[in-house]
Amino acid sequence: MNESTQSIGKSISAYLHIPFCEHICYYCDFNKVFLEGQPVDEYIEMLLREIQLGLAQQPITEAKTIYIGGGTPTSLSAKQLDCLLAGVTEYFPMETVKEFTIEANPGDLTKEKLQVMKNYDIDRLSMGVQTFDNRLLKKIGRKHSAEDVYQTIELLRKEQFDNVSIDLIYALPGQSLESFRDTLKRALDLDLPHYSMYSLILENKTMFMNWVRQGRIELPDQEVESQMFEEAIEQMEKHGRHQYEISNFALSGKESQHNLIYWNNENYFGFGAGASGYLGDRRYKNYGPIQHYLKPLRENKLPAYEEEFLTKQNQMEEEMFLGLRKIAGISKRVFKEKFGVDFQTVYGAVLPELKQKGWLLEEEDAIRLTDTGLFIGNEVFEKFLLKDS
Repeated sequence: MNESTQSIGKSISAYLHIPFCEHICYYCDFNKVFLEGQPVDEYIEMLLREIQLGLAQQPITEAKTIYIGGGTPTSLSAKQLDCLLAGVTEYFPMETVKEFTIEANPGDLTKEKLQVMKNYDIDRLSMGVQTFDNRLLKKIGRKHSAEDVYQTIELLRKEQFDNVSIDLIYALPGQSLESFRDTLKRALDLDLPHYSMYSLILENKTMFMNWVRQGRIELPDQEVESQMFEEAIEQMEKHGRHQYEISNFALSGKESQHNLIYWNNENYFGFGAGASGYLGDRRYKNYGPIQHYLKPLRENKLPAYEEEFLTKQNQMEEEMFLGLRKIAGISKRVFKEKFGVDFQTVYGAVLPELKQKGWLLEEEDAIRLTDTGLFIGNEVFEKFLLKDS
């Protein structure tokens, strides 16, 4: 079956990747390099060229969200940031953008950089805090301290920048329940509109994975990890931050619009070294190593090196994997509108077993995970893989 369903609309969001870091964390497998000695100015110039080429090939009239991630975008100087944002706001239809986010590291943000962001109407900041335990921050290779987090938040408040999200990681090596509870309390005391909470995932080719294999570090067991997640959900709810996706909590109206583009399985551009995009039925990935990324762009060619065309079946599976991460789940009506086929026809046979196990709920228009299902998401998602027809 090779028919595709997704036609490319005129509204496409965008992710921009800044691969530079002043420090490499031990658990990170994102595409990143040490900032020092890198061709940062040329990278910005070529990233803007890629945006120009990409938008010429696939013109848009609307971009709901723009997200600048990394690496560490705030490792750029104020001048470099200004150059990047001037180009972004020139090429995108900014009057249609409902959310413009940039990632930051505690301690990297200066008043000058923040001013540049505000000049270009960046209205949301996502900050990698991970934990408030200074001992653990050292252990995972972060260069900031808990004090840096407080100083950065103070700077943001002073400059009246209040749409801030922080990322926390739980089940870190040597992390006790007490340490996690302290981090959770301190995070909620900041009274921010949005929190993301991820368990540590060991990725290949990271220092952590090597250390675990060598027996040099030990991770909390499954039971403790589940308890951390359970307590996080409970405390977030208690503080009015509702869980709207497995790992994300927000005040009503402050949900991450950009991440919802992913979970709703909608189209987006991926610009920058190692970035991935999804246009129509086509997924593509850019070269990761910086020189490999720059080379085609110097010749005015797009830097994608890998592409995959999704069948209707692939797209329905992705709709399920991604959509079931949302607490609201999948809408049967939207499924039918997207794929021209009844949800029941495709997945009717899968539902009884999952409902009986208490992992899935079926409502009039929605299919969603139960509280139990949330803890074993991947097991549930696998049941929605279709046999090749």
